[in-house]
Amino acid sequence: MTIQSTIDPPAVGGVLTVQQPDRLWEIRSQDVGGVIWQRCPLTSFQAWIDGLDPECLPRARTVLRPDAVGEVVLGACDSAGTPDGPERRHLIDDIATLADIFSTVMGATYLRLRLDVVDTNACRRFHIDRLTARLICTYRGTATQYGTAREGDPGTIHTVPTGTPFLMRGTLWPARPDPGLVHRSPPIEGSGKTRLILVLDPVEDPSGEP
Repeated sequence: MTIQSTIDPPAVGGVLTVQQPDRLWEIRSQDVGGVIWQRCPLTSFQAWIDGLDPECLPRARTVLRPDAVGEVVLGACDSAGTPDGPERRHLIDDIATLADIFSTVMGATYLRLRLDVVDTNACRRFHIDRLTARLICTYRGTATQYGTAREGDPGTIHTVPTGTPFLMRGTLWPARPDPGLVHRSPPIEGSGKTRLILVLDPVEDPSGEP
């Protein structure tokens, strides 16, 4: 895969919305701070995952090679008692596919994988992550919110659609010029809602991980 020579102009906060996964490579373009891969989740899958008991949602935190992601997520589903069937297999395959795409774009031999079940105001403040780049995909619940701000909260807050991968640069790989892109987890505490979030970070030296 190669970066296209001509790209669509970034929108809010240097965020580019693309229709195809190979265009996630455009995170490497100079004036891009983030890339959203716009896609529609399968209706049957979304109904399935939204209807699961939160205790049955898979959880995982580990550093691993990209080709091991599918096996780890399968184990997390088994541990949580996530019901087997085509929807569960779709979830596992999708996470493994995103890990493969992200590791290729970043040239990462290892990834830090987090599969979190959240029902509180995690990361409620707008911020920029201190790393090179991060991919977030919210499979259940309200997804990541973002906007442009030099300090404080953005004047206008945008929300990534559920099931949509969002690839963002961090402070260790700054965009030029800096678009002032910041993001947060949506505040949901007290709402009774539960989110399922995939987070992938590139790891250069797994021996240095805690």
